[in-house]
Amino acid sequence: MIVREIVLTCSNPHVARAAVLSIGGDFARRFSHDAAKRNLTSGVFAAGLVRRFSREARHGDWEGVDGAARGADQPILSGLRYILDRVRELDEADPDPVQDWSPPLTSFSRCQAWRH
Repeated sequence: MIVREIVLTCSNPHVARAAVLSIGGDFARRFSHDAAKRNLTSGVFAAGLVRRFSREARHGDWEGVDGAARGADQPILSGLRYILDRVRELDEADPDPVQDWSPPLTSFSRCQAWRH
């Protein structure tokens, strides 16, 4: 299911940033501006919104993502754009959608190369 793929991949800030840039145009500029107002990168902001959507979306919201992706030339980007637009609507009620974001833990300390 493409909706699941969007949530799994775009919950990563690096993937989400690349996806927002790929959407491009006015959308990407406005989105980056909204992120900067929160002192966040577009990737961190987008990933937080995707995670929030996955927690709070209702049945109709999931169907909306599916509808946005179905038949689109770039279904993942179309679905992501739907999610980001939908959650930004919710953001008006709760201005801190990425409150649970924490950076991924690196495993460099366990890497054999670092022990020599």
